[in-house]
Amino acid sequence: MRGAAAAIICAGFVCLASLGVGPARAQDNGQATGSAKADSVNLGGRGWSVPEAAPAAPSTDNAFQLSARAGFASDYMYRGTTLSDHKPAVGAGIEGTFGLFYAGATVASVKLPTDPDAEFTLSAGVRPSLGKIDFDFGVTYFLYPGEAPGGPTGGIEYWEAAARADTRLGDSFRVAGGFAYSPNVSNTGAWSWYAAGGIGYDVPARMIPLDIGISFSAAAGYSWFGTQSLALGGFPLPDYLNWHAGVTLSHKNMNLDLRYYDTNLSKENCFVFTGDPNATPGGRIDPITNPAGLMSRWCDATFVAKVLFALN
Repeated sequence: MRGAAAAIICAGFVCLASLGVGPARAQDNGQATGSAKADSVNLGGRGWSVPEAAPAAPSTDNAFQLSARAGFASDYMYRGTTLSDHKPAVGAGIEGTFGLFYAGATVASVKLPTDPDAEFTLSAGVRPSLGKIDFDFGVTYFLYPGEAPGGPTGGIEYWEAAARADTRLGDSFRVAGGFAYSPNVSNTGAWSWYAAGGIGYDVPARMIPLDIGISFSAAAGYSWFGTQSLALGGFPLPDYLNWHAGVTLSHKNMNLDLRYYDTNLSKENCFVFTGDPNATPGGRIDPITNPAGLMSRWCDATFVAKVLFALN
């Protein structure tokens, strides 16, 4: 299975490299045709899916459209916590759209307590528009094949429903907001809610060299949870705030994203939330949630560099 996951990721790179000479979408801010479009404001997505590379607008003639992206990052961050043990990760995604409807899939390398071979996601939904506001209503299923057998949860696969809205303020500013819900996050038995908002700024084309796009963006989100199963202690997961800010540089079909991530989770609550197998003792003891006082760095402030190649 590890070999299959690697093959899928490598195939994504090969496909994009071989087709990269084809046209990509133009910049919304007037960049020359052939530039990759600046990323939409990330509200806490996985970072490999096509929608976060600004998906194509719904087709007015119901034509089928296909988009793909692949890349690598110095760390795989998700809502302020690392999914790769603060180590480099690779991933790829593909999406097909038909009118308002879309479906997509991603694969990414991860390093998690259950030791899966990779992370796969399957998603589907609709993207209607109302005036100048673009909406996205979708469902995503997260799969982790090859997990170590046993464990109190029997695996961490789960699904999540999400809704978001994006709009532009003038030619350069973008704002976005969204919610997500899972009835059983990471198969812990606890429900989860997530709310986020963000803003982006695209530097006008007249201020930068031809075929180069520069955009700044920042967002913050809050997660809160229900009670886990008794096998995991029967207590709620710790609520927390996460935020990020950074700059995206784009040229033709390539994006370089430089970004800072952080949360307000203590190192003790970070262990409770992530189950980091490399957590260290010496922290504040909580007789219910963390009787050993274990501490994790998986939620610490982190700077991430990510390179993505997009084809539309």
